[in-house]
Amino acid sequence: MTQTPVSLLDRLRQPFAAEAWARFVALYTPLIYGWGRRMGLQEHDTTDLVQDVFVTLLEVMPTFAYDRQGSFRRWLRTITLNKWRNALERAAHPVGQARADALDRLASDDELEARWEAEYQQHLANRALHVMRADFQESTWKACWEVVVARRPAGEVAAELGLTVGAVYAAKFRVLDRLRQELDGMLE
Repeated sequence: MTQTPVSLLDRLRQPFAAEAWARFVALYTPLIYGWGRRMGLQEHDTTDLVQDVFVTLLEVMPTFAYDRQGSFRRWLRTITLNKWRNALERAAHPVGQARADALDRLASDDELEARWEAEYQQHLANRALHVMRADFQESTWKACWEVVVARRPAGEVAAELGLTVGAVYAAKFRVLDRLRQELDGMLE
């Protein structure tokens, strides 16, 4: 890593933060796309929705101040739902109001909220792990992955990778610490 990591949300506030935006888009595009598909949109309409959401985020994020008492995911989903509703209104879709009413009922359903929250957190962690992989040497990444995800003993991983047990634990610490920093403010 060539720079001191800061939270991704903070990096998005900086002008010309192309790397941060690329990472943010990689993390959130599949999630927003999935929300659009669950709302009943066709693939083309879902792609338009994702683009509309990111245009709004490009406008808002430079002045965005994350409130740790709030929920970033809820805020992002609200933006997505509003863009979806606006698209329905513009299209004057005959079933637009019926869909919006159905979505309002679903959005207030505690079971759906809990399911979307769990899905969001799992998705975000998985995407962050895969996006971050390029930031570490393969042996560092593999040592952490094998110990944390595959739940293999550090000694076994060390022998396989030609590392010391201490190096395996150091790799685990570095990758997980970076993951915590990367997801700071996004997992509530």
